[in-house]
Amino acid sequence: MKPHFSVTAFISAALFALTLGSIALAAQQGGAAAAPQASGKPAEPAPRMADGKPDLSGVWWTGGDVGGRGFGGGRGRGGGRGAGPAPPTFTGLYTPPAAAAAKKLTDNDDPTLKCIPTAFGTLNVSMFDVGAVAQIVSTPKFIVMLTETFHGYRLVPTDGRAHRAEVPPSFRGDAVGRWEGDDFVVETKNFTDNTWIWAEGRASPHSDQLRIVERYRRVDRNTLEIEATLHDPKVLTAPWTVPKQTLVLAPFDQILPLNCAEL
Repeated sequence: MKPHFSVTAFISAALFALTLGSIALAAQQGGAAAAPQASGKPAEPAPRMADGKPDLSGVWWTGGDVGGRGFGGGRGRGGGRGAGPAPPTFTGLYTPPAAAAAKKLTDNDDPTLKCIPTAFGTLNVSMFDVGAVAQIVSTPKFIVMLTETFHGYRLVPTDGRAHRAEVPPSFRGDAVGRWEGDDFVVETKNFTDNTWIWAEGRASPHSDQLRIVERYRRVDRNTLEIEATLHDPKVLTAPWTVPKQTLVLAPFDQILPLNCAEL
């Protein structure tokens, strides 16, 4: 199966241009967030909300936009593994039917060509879709996740409610969140099966049984760690653990929309 390079190139160029505009706009308005701490200086503690929980709010990236200086390439800073055997790859966990279906996919099958977003993207885990810049807004009842790519969003309730049984399956699924100490844990399910996920540098299929568990941790003022595990019994023979991603606070405090147009 071929990665959809044509779409990636289009998104990369647009995101890079938009992010430069974001930086300029933030500077003009005097609303730019502080850049990451200079090397050698002690990290400032993570800010906290009125209830004492870490405030995840901010614009997060790998240190640069796609194609730009400082871009982390989706590998995640500090997310390397220690000694021992390499963990299974996503495609290495395919069931035989999923492997056979994946071999038939081509660039022309890519739903993003029709402005359908990915269900999950490991460039910077699912909140980022295929993009490299995203914003989190923390409120007392919701964590709001906004992305430039596809001008997408997720509303993650934090008040203990269950998944909604009455809503139909959707591209991005239904998410609920909970706090486990200082970790914000998000469980998302109820996906459609007509999108792709972007894992390990390639587009891959998933089923309507996809369930994603993410863990967000703001370790200090300028650093956000994200971990995720994907469960999909129709496509995977075992859960797949995404390599930990480490993001930094961007030097601007607002993202800009990247509106999608069919190619």
